[in-house]
Amino acid sequence: MINVKNINKSFGEIHVLKDINLTLEKGSIFGLVGINGAGKSTFLRLLSGVLIPESGAIEVDEVLLGTDQGIRKNIFYLSDQPVHSLHMTIKDLKEIYKVFYHFDDEKFASILKLFNLRESMSLNHISKGMKRQAYIAAAFASNAKYLLLDEVFDGLDPIARLKFKKLMIDSSSEEKIFILTSHSLRELEDICDSFGIIDEGYFKRFGHLANEISKIKKYQVILKDKEPYQINKDTFNLIYHQQDGRVLTIIIEGTHPSLEETLNSNDFHVIDELPISFEEYFMVYQGGENK
Repeated sequence: MINVKNINKSFGEIHVLKDINLTLEKGSIFGLVGINGAGKSTFLRLLSGVLIPESGAIEVDEVLLGTDQGIRKNIFYLSDQPVHSLHMTIKDLKEIYKVFYHFDDEKFASILKLFNLRESMSLNHISKGMKRQAYIAAAFASNAKYLLLDEVFDGLDPIARLKFKKLMIDSSSEEKIFILTSHSLRELEDICDSFGIIDEGYFKRFGHLANEISKIKKYQVILKDKEPYQINKDTFNLIYHQQDGRVLTIIIEGTHPSLEETLNSNDFHVIDELPISFEEYFMVYQGGENK
């Protein structure tokens, strides 16, 4: 279990994270999202122990992070831009991580084979995506319980992404916790069971992914007239609307009366409920509202 209690982190006068709270149970795949500079990487560095919060506490398996160095063997942090030396090979990468973790050579070899990589390959001579795959192999072979993976899909081709997702799904039954950041919300939606949106230092929204998305509804209304349609906002919690000619798109939060009963039937031809993606959910709550 990871338990974050009221942590704060600043860099000079910039207050990056403000009273952040989060509890994650084993078996979770958590998607951490936000715009550039929101504090996602800072949050992962705090969880890994690379950074120390000004206040608050982080507990891992009920142990305060920083008080027991043994707990660090259960935390693997992969930054968005991992550093390696000029002549380092994938084998050298393995040897470094073997110093810090209960490393599984056989698992490392099997995941390299899955990604069509060889230990003899130079990290300086392979693609960005192949480097990422090598670090992913090290992450799983480390046998750490908690994998903090920053921009983990960056550079991965579609086949490699599918292979990586399968590795996570198979490993979730081992009671690991994955915390992922990615600019590809579609990838996070496919794999994550929970999420948090960081904005202005806070978790603006967080919870079970499917449950939270189910709380909002998206509708497409085909109007009879191209004139701007006036919506009675007192009838329901309107969080987004946009009209393009005779097509009106509406997103509503919470329970509400039927749109067919609310809108004047003389004003529209048809109303369709449409599926809503995690990316759309993020946009309407991240400042993309058009009320």
